[in-house]
Amino acid sequence: MKIHPTAVVDSGAKIGTNVEIGPHAYVGPAVVIGDDCVIGHGCHIEGRVTMGSNNILGPYAVLGTAPQDLKYHGQNTELTIGDDNVFREFVTVNIGTVTGNGATRIGNRNYLMIASHVGHDCVLENNVILVNAVLLGGHCHVETGAQMTGAAAANPFVTIGKYAYIGGLTRIIHDVPPFMKVEGNPSRVRGVNEIGLQRAGYDRAVIEELWEAYKAIYRTKELNRSVIYDKIESNPNARSEVICLVRFLRRSRDSVHGRYLEGSQKA
Repeated sequence: MKIHPTAVVDSGAKIGTNVEIGPHAYVGPAVVIGDDCVIGHGCHIEGRVTMGSNNILGPYAVLGTAPQDLKYHGQNTELTIGDDNVFREFVTVNIGTVTGNGATRIGNRNYLMIASHVGHDCVLENNVILVNAVLLGGHCHVETGAQMTGAAAANPFVTIGKYAYIGGLTRIIHDVPPFMKVEGNPSRVRGVNEIGLQRAGYDRAVIEELWEAYKAIYRTKELNRSVIYDKIESNPNARSEVICLVRFLRRSRDSVHGRYLEGSQKA
């Protein structure tokens, strides 16, 4: 371990091997830090935080602080973090609440840029990118490969589908369908996240079929989308990605305010 003499590391903290902790950082008594992590200058980690290996915290990142929720009264909730994540300068992540799942969860290989915020009870899967100043309200779920660009903000209980792309300054109040590009205020689906899917290694044939599904759903005079969904799902050759898109849209349509999670948890 390499711990700067001005850092404060509680004797109860569990620190892995080859960990660096920079000047004026604080690590609380219930914190577990895995191997090969770098904790930057002035970082603050408190509460029940369990962190995997090879995570990098830029200066003044703050992890594990109490939820910004008036219903929280010091309950023993937590923040769990996987491996190979980057938390840049001034990123903040809160622990969970008992009205959620009791935990905020961050998976592997996520990149949280400067001043982004992850609220209580959020779930970030893997390979998620939050660009500068992105804000996630409590109970949000961001699926694998999704990307939110600068200063986009998500309402509590929003689900952002896998490999979705959200443009800068976008206000997200409804679930964002997987594989799509969303932008604006109010936000609208603008097309398929073609570049993101190419970078993720999706075949051209998959991308083309998603475009066809997008046109059928969003460029039609048919007002009853169930008819469109039924037609797409009845195709025995429909790819799994298209079926995933349709099922996501059905679930959100039938939920409270277009936010599936809001109907399944207490607000």
